[in-house]
Amino acid sequence: MASLIPKPRKKLVFLASGRGSNLEAVLQVIQKGKIPANPAFLVTDNPEALSIQIAARHNVPAKILDFKSYSKKEEYHLDLLRTLQEISPDLIVACGYMRILKPEIIRAFQNRIINIHPSLLPSFTGLHAQKQAFDYGVKVAGCTAHFVDEGVDSGPIILQGVVKIEEGMTERELTLAILKEEHKILPLAVKYFCEDRLFIKDRKVSIL
Repeated sequence: MASLIPKPRKKLVFLASGRGSNLEAVLQVIQKGKIPANPAFLVTDNPEALSIQIAARHNVPAKILDFKSYSKKEEYHLDLLRTLQEISPDLIVACGYMRILKPEIIRAFQNRIINIHPSLLPSFTGLHAQKQAFDYGVKVAGCTAHFVDEGVDSGPIILQGVVKIEEGMTERELTLAILKEEHKILPLAVKYFCEDRLFIKDRKVSIL
């Protein structure tokens, strides 16, 4: 009886600018053997990002492209594109990355970039989404794992996590509740991608 040949593990690159809690959530699931992936690199625009320490604890090398050191911002984006092309990942995971990716990067890695956003898209795009939802007075909020396209938080939706806003809940409590959901759905979205279970048609994502 012929043995099944396992599929090669997907090569991942992470983009992060800050504390890296979503990075850690994904790396922990990979470490447990639940995602068939090789976390190849962290790329960050911030030399002081705590995500660098998290990557180091998981033996993931970090490439630092200090955004503030570039006199011409277009040079940063060109360096980022060159770096990603050299690594040649199967998937780019943006987890707390605070820069808008240029169209050239998105086209080079079409449908191979996943982002986590702290709202139920298409509502409350952009920065401070939790505050937007809280100030608007919605009764439910949440987070969205989605593919990145050339718009702002407008790519095909993979998964969403819902948080009910209880009476008397503070904005910080809402933010922490949403973050807890992010830590659930981002690793799951990455897992589905690495298992070749995501299919996009007419901007709708099916999970096989």
